[in-house]
Amino acid sequence: MKHDALGELGLSEATAARPIQAAFASATAFSSGALLPVLAAVLTPVAWVSWGVSLTSVVVLAVLGVVGALVGGAAPLRPALRVTFWGIVAMIVTGGIGRLFGV
Repeated sequence: MKHDALGELGLSEATAARPIQAAFASATAFSSGALLPVLAAVLTPVAWVSWGVSLTSVVVLAVLGVVGALVGGAAPLRPALRVTFWGIVAMIVTGGIGRLFGV
């Protein structure tokens, strides 16, 4: 090749994909995000586990929405509401599917 086509697109060895690093980053992020809801499941009385985990998850989603917005330089209200809303929708859909299958 006469020209460095990949270089013109901004692709180089320095920006190449690193699947192992990405896998560990994803695993760490997933585990970190699950920590508080799992603690809520362990610490909440059995009769209230579902509500405890749900409430904890909603609060954590709202906090993460605010943090993400602030880190990104945006006003926090809309992103926090968006993340919280879609998290609640996902929980409702997941619960509905669970009921559908009797789980």
